[in-house]
Amino acid sequence: MRRVASGLTALAALLAAGACSPAAPREPTAPQAEYLVFYAGGKQRAAEAAVERAGGTTVSVDTRLGYLMASGDGDGFEEAVGEDRAVVGVSPDRRIGFATARRTAGAFPDADSFTKSRGEPLAGRQWDMRMIGADRANAKAPGTKQVLVGVIDTGVDGKHPDLAANFNRELSRNFVTDKPKDEYGETLDGPCEAANCKDAVDVDDDGHGTHVASTIASPVNGKGIAGVAPAVQIVNLRAGQDSGFFFLKPSLDALTYAGDIGVDVVNMSYFVDPWLFNCASNQSDTKKQQLEQRAIITGMQRALDYARQKGVTLVSALGNGSTDLGRPQVDKQSPGYPKGDEKERRIDNSCINVPAESGGVISVSALGPSGRKAIYSDYGVEQTDVSAPGGDVLDGQGTKATRSILAAAPEHVLRAAGRIDASGEPKGADVVKDCTGGTCAYYQYLEGTSMASPHAAGVAAILVSRFGKPGKGRLDLAPATVEELLYKTAAQKACPSPRQYVYKAFGQTETHDCEGGTADNGFYGHGIVDAWKAATVEP
Repeated sequence: MRRVASGLTALAALLAAGACSPAAPREPTAPQAEYLVFYAGGKQRAAEAAVERAGGTTVSVDTRLGYLMASGDGDGFEEAVGEDRAVVGVSPDRRIGFATARRTAGAFPDADSFTKSRGEPLAGRQWDMRMIGADRANAKAPGTKQVLVGVIDTGVDGKHPDLAANFNRELSRNFVTDKPKDEYGETLDGPCEAANCKDAVDVDDDGHGTHVASTIASPVNGKGIAGVAPAVQIVNLRAGQDSGFFFLKPSLDALTYAGDIGVDVVNMSYFVDPWLFNCASNQSDTKKQQLEQRAIITGMQRALDYARQKGVTLVSALGNGSTDLGRPQVDKQSPGYPKGDEKERRIDNSCINVPAESGGVISVSALGPSGRKAIYSDYGVEQTDVSAPGGDVLDGQGTKATRSILAAAPEHVLRAAGRIDASGEPKGADVVKDCTGGTCAYYQYLEGTSMASPHAAGVAAILVSRFGKPGKGRLDLAPATVEELLYKTAAQKACPSPRQYVYKAFGQTETHDCEGGTADNGFYGHGIVDAWKAATVEP
């Protein structure tokens, strides 16, 4: 079940699937024992001493990002360590994020709304690729195997018939260990499928990461669909649990590894929990809570900076909270973990959504098939860099799954979710089966800024393929140059008129205010990413 980002108004909350009342606070079955302790520049030894004074032990040190892995027992450990001026943040080593997609399963009876088209067998269903000109760009500039696109997500089904040809198994890594139950003894990832609960690098037990990877680089092979850049390589940088949640350390590890091995572009279709908005010094937060948020802000920024300095272009989903991120006022859903710890607190623009509002990240809002900003998509004149198709089932009369984004899905995930029957036939419009060439493969419709972000990542990969210079086993193109070209080739789109756009659905209305000019505004940023322009623009 996907959890939609907080900040939902009444209409968006109504649309968010799986909403439930928060559970009462409970005591964990075991105390938190491991922490990430981030220290100021040159203060490693002082931080180690602070850990020792607090009764803890330094387990390891990451000098690249400036943090200790420390163990400590008992209440007050984090506060005691955080009192030292050498320490800038302390976070438990636990889940911190959730993928930003919205499933369309079972809600839409109409599976026939698609356009006949040349190309791959299911190309007619890919309104998203036509919107950004990727259907034409595929032949002109499909990318090159020298370009590596890292997918930091729940994993990638590297054996999927419409992904296997572009999947780099050798470089792929899994940075997480499945957790059958959480610290309260409740189901988190479920039973482990692999020895030591460590899935292989070509496994995705959620489906989210496979969908993202497929949108970026499903090959032109006469099967199913084609991605935005169908000739680049996909590297699985798994940082998400089977359940869709993310831990801080795997996220840091994935980013640093991406920089170290020469990944060109990274896609991050998730947001960081337990704080929807991370505030460094919110007066309503305890000292412990402040230290945790500072650790997330600092740690992720250091990892992002490290990767970017190594030549990695960073692309992120903006979020599904229907929120103007430039004017957040109240956060009612943080901390979102453990369940039941939520509180209402006043916030302002100094509180950020990570990684979407972190420095050096290209953040992407989502559009429906009409080109309007999707009702669920976050926005903001300072936050939206570009926009891309992410799907919007409400963009038109009634609701249709075909207004979402179609991409590859692992068969075993669909079976487990009850979306295909015993004979392998889809049970609803949200799943599509294609057996062209004799090998059957499955695809599913999803919507979200998670689906918009990989379109931008794919266009970035085209730009690196065209303008990158031969480097150490790859093509090198500075992230600042990729960003400049991405903005230059984007199709500018002005705010709607009137700027206060009113969404209508299920008898309710919701208004989002678009600020900025045609060249840069809160709904579309610098414009809608354009694969065709990226494939044809002169340097």
